[in-house]
Amino acid sequence: MEFKISRDFIAQVEQYIEENNEVQLQALLKDIHYADIAEIMEELDSSDASYLFHILDSEKTAEILLELDEEIREKILKNLSAKEIAEELDELSTDDAADIIAELPEDKKEEVIQELVDAEHARDIVDLLRYDEDTAGGLMAKELVKVNENWNVLTCVKEMRIQAENVQRVHSIYVVDDDNRLKGRLSLKDLLTTSTKTPISEIYIKKVDFVKVNTPDVEVARIMQKYDLEAIPVVDELGRLVGRITIDDVVDVIKEEAEKDYQLAAGISQDVEADDSILDLTRARLPWLVLALFGGFISVSLLESFNAAMKHHKELFFFTPLIAAMAGNVGVQSSAIIVQGLANNSLSGSLWRRLIKEVSLTLLNGSILAILLVLGSHFLLGEGFNLALTVSISLISVIVIASLIGTFIPILLDKIGIDPALATGPFITTSNDIFGILIYFSIAKVMLGF
Repeated sequence: MEFKISRDFIAQVEQYIEENNEVQLQALLKDIHYADIAEIMEELDSSDASYLFHILDSEKTAEILLELDEEIREKILKNLSAKEIAEELDELSTDDAADIIAELPEDKKEEVIQELVDAEHARDIVDLLRYDEDTAGGLMAKELVKVNENWNVLTCVKEMRIQAENVQRVHSIYVVDDDNRLKGRLSLKDLLTTSTKTPISEIYIKKVDFVKVNTPDVEVARIMQKYDLEAIPVVDELGRLVGRITIDDVVDVIKEEAEKDYQLAAGISQDVEADDSILDLTRARLPWLVLALFGGFISVSLLESFNAAMKHHKELFFFTPLIAAMAGNVGVQSSAIIVQGLANNSLSGSLWRRLIKEVSLTLLNGSILAILLVLGSHFLLGEGFNLALTVSISLISVIVIASLIGTFIPILLDKIGIDPALATGPFITTSNDIFGILIYFSIAKVMLGF
């Protein structure tokens, strides 16, 4: 059952902290999951959060560190000595420990690494720090279970027992050669049902999915999602097994990528959060607002160029917001589907087939909307048939163009190496507003004559 944090519970924690009542605090938090304790600490001020952190045992606080918001974690780590931080990291797997060390100032990084008790653990962490955080090398952990292809089953089992002591969860058993090159994987069923004298080389599975240390993290996530993998091995440039990536690390990547794409689609040019400074939020939002402003200037200029329409057919301007809104909505819908397909690598067929399909879909939707518009404008608003027909033809034309823009732009951006999520939101909306107004009044000029 999920633990729910209430205001009364937080008040109780704050009271015990104020009374320095460590016994009651530890009793209160004893059976609460570390992720929930991290959430509790985020509700406290920094001094109370630090106090709470210090009274808990290191096995639990190490996991709490991983769950904390970066800003809170930074404040807590700032109040810990290098030795205290090292004690926390000794409880964590190498990938998680490396992530925390990477957030420390350079001078403190060296101090913490020197204070690590386990020399092999320290070497593995230092090795992981060499890789970019957005690659497979930056995601992987060093802890894994591997066996040599030249061993027999009995030797394999003995070695696995030793290795498993340092692995929190055994997802797969990897097979390597004498040079540590990845050869395949070993089925636990085959291991249990085969004679102890049987060489591993005769029973291991040679087909194994893997990634290289420089594979982008989003590509790792895509592969694991596609093949439904709980873990995937990582090899270096020579094909040597250097680590593994587990599903929990990939979930974080998917979440971060989704948040980034959502912000890009909303017109926010960098990763920000609600609690960031006004200056940071301004830098993230202002560029796209400036783009929208210039787009608005262009739209106003286009409207001004159709002054004659204002004199002879003022009613045309009543439908301008409708045309612009439909263009923006259709463009965003089309681009969202394409961006999602590109992210999931699920788009198939040629670009022309994709465009033809989108145009066909839009013509069907546009025709239905046009009929509703003719009926509504003629019978409900009392407009003339010629005007209703003009607006309807314009609507179909506008949403066809909008769908083409919404389809083509994300694919083009992806081809030239730019995040296609940029295509959605303000970019598509602004461009379709401009094209919508231009097409609408151009068709009206031809059909109504002004």
